[in-house]
Amino acid sequence: MPARLILLTGATGYIGGRLLPRLEAAGYRVRCLARRPEFLRARAGSQTEIVAGDLLAPDSLPTALRGVDVAYYLVHSLGAAGDFEEQDRQAARNFAAAAQAAGVQRIIYLGGLGDDAQTLSPHLRSRHEVGQWLRAGGVPVIEFRASIVIGSGSLSFELVRALVERLPVMVTPRWVRVLAQPIAINDVLAYLVAATEFTQPGHHVFEIGGPDVMSYEQLMREYARQRGLHRWMIPVPVLTPRLSSLWLGLVTPVYARVGRKLIDSIRHPTIVRDRAALEQFPVRPVGMREAMAQALRHEDADFAQTRWSDAQVVAGLPVGWGGARLGNRLVDSRSMLTTTPPTAVWAAVERIGGRTGWYFGNRLWQLRGWLDVLVGGVGMRRGRRDPQRLTVGDVVDCWRVEVLEPQRRLLLVAEMKLPGRAWLEFVVEPTETGSVLRQTAIFDPVGLWGLFYWYAVWPLHQFMFAGMLRAIATAGRAPARR
Repeated sequence: MPARLILLTGATGYIGGRLLPRLEAAGYRVRCLARRPEFLRARAGSQTEIVAGDLLAPDSLPTALRGVDVAYYLVHSLGAAGDFEEQDRQAARNFAAAAQAAGVQRIIYLGGLGDDAQTLSPHLRSRHEVGQWLRAGGVPVIEFRASIVIGSGSLSFELVRALVERLPVMVTPRWVRVLAQPIAINDVLAYLVAATEFTQPGHHVFEIGGPDVMSYEQLMREYARQRGLHRWMIPVPVLTPRLSSLWLGLVTPVYARVGRKLIDSIRHPTIVRDRAALEQFPVRPVGMREAMAQALRHEDADFAQTRWSDAQVVAGLPVGWGGARLGNRLVDSRSMLTTTPPTAVWAAVERIGGRTGWYFGNRLWQLRGWLDVLVGGVGMRRGRRDPQRLTVGDVVDCWRVEVLEPQRRLLLVAEMKLPGRAWLEFVVEPTETGSVLRQTAIFDPVGLWGLFYWYAVWPLHQFMFAGMLRAIATAGRAPARR
């Protein structure tokens, strides 16, 4: 088992958050530097050490770097409200000096792909400057430079998703056709992990990318194809990156600040010119289509393992009309405290559907089933295999059991005709006086019609699901008394 101590910065970010479990699985001793350690404790393994620190506060770094062999530098200030270039510059200088003083053997840094001979955008210029400042500290640096990273949660992928999902017709300016060399997030992580065992001395800059060279327009078309969407793109020569970034802020306001800075940087091709990474590391990146498919599959796998009711509470997401948003998914969650024991509440949850019905508004459920049949769906006619017990894969009227944690959690996936995918989750937890029942509806809309459907039926959901929650809690009291 590797005995090296590794310091990971940026563990709460997109890349670092996915790198942490890989390092833990490989057996490394890992220490994470975080400004707010409490946000990271639930994600880290029991053997991972978490220390408080800030790269802009030099006095907090020596403790974090003490005894460290390899340090990952995976932070940047792109989302900062102030001068992100100056913040990046200062953070890199502080970290490089502290790493040298602590005797760190290697720094691994992930930057952006771009030709230094061209006039770089502030975003790419800052990424390259960070690498220069890290090397200036004297500790050997491995700098990976990547173009578009394809993975659920990455900024580039989420921008593509937001545009394709919301705009059936897109006016595409010239920058949309600038070439890039996208790489799957899994391949980026493979390079980062492999770099811990890199033995060649000195500084190294490696350009990494997948085998396909393509544009954002081609990425959007591929995303639309894999999601089953039809999109029309009208090329125009007049929208500059600056005007396009302002337009993006109107269409996808959640990404407005960083999205504008990213689009301002799309002026020159970001293509791998030096293939040394393929010679030095045993990583063979997948093509764009497979990378896109991996991103969507990985999202589904994470979803199946996630208790979305807890995720909403922990994240503190704002809840407004239509519930909350987690990535592309819309979430409507509610809970109820009851003095009924959790075993009795769970028994009521497990009896749902079939002859028992849905505890509230059964006539409306039947009407929804008939409407589903009219459009070629399964309706509410299938019932269930056993009136008392469920197993994974069981049919429950127009739903199917996707996840079952006995006495604790039931996740149903809808099999009715919908402009998207829907799930219904029930979680039962014990309390000192009884139990708490949480019910969560999750919807993954496909296109504008999917969004329209969710927001149109949301008022009805408030009535139906709130009534169902109360009825299930009440139904659990009778067997508890018996």
